[in-house]
Amino acid sequence: MSAWLSDGSVGEPARKEIAAAVRATARTLAASAPGHSVEVRVPPFVAVQCIEGPRHTRGTPPNVVETDPRTWLLLATGRLRFADALADGAVSASGSRAGEVSHWLPIARSNPR
Repeated sequence: MSAWLSDGSVGEPARKEIAAAVRATARTLAASAPGHSVEVRVPPFVAVQCIEGPRHTRGTPPNVVETDPRTWLLLATGRLRFADALADGAVSASGSRAGEVSHWLPIARSNPR
């Protein structure tokens, strides 16, 4: 997994391995920043709610962060800054509180190889 995160041209890990890493890091975010005001989506693997504030219960949440699995893992491991991913269009963030997710990243630092 580390080689793939360091170099996108390296073969992608097994879907099961990516899914496990995405789910574990997203759920760690939700545990570290408990709440329901921002929804973080990493399709097709996971969606979690986090950050204290008003709870969302129906329809599309007002504060959403969405990205692909590789970008999420780069953010979660500190290999990519949230602001850079947002500027490059690799992350979609809507709502006034969506950017607060950046305060909780990275989730775990990894040693690039």
